Amino acid sequence: MKKPSLLVIFLTVFIDLVGFGIVVPIIPLYGKHLVPQCVPALWAQGLVIGAIVAAFSAMQFLFSPVWGRLSDRHGRRPILLLSTAGATASYVLFALSATLAQPMAALLVMILSRMLAGLFGGNITVAQAYIADITPPAERSKKMGLVGMAFGLGFIFGPAIGGLSLRYLGNTGPGWMAAGLCAANLLLAFFILTESLKPTSAHITQRPHLDQWAHTLRQPRIGLLVVVFFLATFCFSCFESTLPLLVSDNFHLDVQRDETSASTVAYLFVYCGLIGAFVQGGAIGRLVKLLGEPRLIALSLVLTAASLAWLPFISGTARLSWGVLVRSQGLPWLGMLGALALLSVGTSLTRPPLFGLLSNLTPAHEQGATIGVAQGAGSLARILGPLFATPLLGFLPALPYLVCTGILLATTALVVRRLRAEAPSPPVSKGAAIAADETAG
Repeated sequence: MKKPSLLVIFLTVFIDLVGFGIVVPIIPLYGKHLVPQCVPALWAQGLVIGAIVAAFSAMQFLFSPVWGRLSDRHGRRPILLLSTAGATASYVLFALSATLAQPMAALLVMILSRMLAGLFGGNITVAQAYIADITPPAERSKKMGLVGMAFGLGFIFGPAIGGLSLRYLGNTGPGWMAAGLCAANLLLAFFILTESLKPTSAHITQRPHLDQWAHTLRQPRIGLLVVVFFLATFCFSCFESTLPLLVSDNFHLDVQRDETSASTVAYLFVYCGLIGAFVQGGAIGRLVKLLGEPRLIALSLVLTAASLAWLPFISGTARLSWGVLVRSQGLPWLGMLGALALLSVGTSLTRPPLFGLLSNLTPAHEQGATIGVAQGAGSLARILGPLFATPLLGFLPALPYLVCTGILLATTALVVRRLRAEAPSPPVSKGAAIAADETAG
């Protein structure tokens, strides 16, 4: 029987995130086109656009801990297969929503597709538990960088494919491309992904949803890391949901009539993904050894805060096409690219050390449940972020960015004060003892 493989789980997560990256940059733009036709009140339009973006995360918030607990009980492989099949169906619905002539029907089907995608969005939770299963504690922060690298690469290839399919295949193209990739991912996982969860004598406690949250948050350092992840994700989701709108307004891109303009926004996500993949693909292991997880998390938050404070004050009339400035007023775009580069570096340095530290603090038989709670907290942040940021953007574009800057700086102070600089010892348990034996061997 084949052994569990980091390469296979990386490919599984990567293909899943390519599908995710195809549709995410264009959802706010689709919403900007549909919502005014369905919601006449100007004050409510930003809130509805935020709700479209948040629909995925609302369902993921409810079900990520469930998938994590189920993977602890039944194994990682069956849950990964089930979640991938559900994601495929959700993208089919997303493609169909673009074929409907009635705006309200199209809007409702789009929201339904995002809710279905969130319900089955357990891949990242289970993939991180899979990595923890097969990685010694001392190497987990570095190996968790593979998930971060998959995120970065997904946001290179996904938005690029989405932009090209939008331009050459029309409005249904991104949905069908994402569905096709997820179907291919399902076949890949079915035939070559093996189970990673090892049977141990440790008792797996199956707690109700809220009890699992309470159990996880009551553990001081684990609870603190979950809170830090929540706040960092909240700020990133504010950026992610408003960047397409900010760019289309500040750079005068007509995203409703010009598909090239919509593709421009997708290419900015490609640019961010390139930088994120470069950072997470090579720098994480060395930086963890140099700074330790807590200091690296603090540094990532400061860099992200600096970029968010800068972004809303950049404006111009130039257009970007595959990284080429095609009008004379290129200086504002250089500022935009600089701010996005700083943000990409900052956000790329947050997840791997945070989840590596979280994994080392968690007994082996609770990896899936604990990571599921953390992902659920991230999903809650992705619900609240768009609902907070998109309405404010219409009134004062800089406000959501400046509020997030303050949140990140306060979170940095919390990390510095409450977490020690040195890496913690793994918890004493049957599962941890097994992992320690593997490391010694």
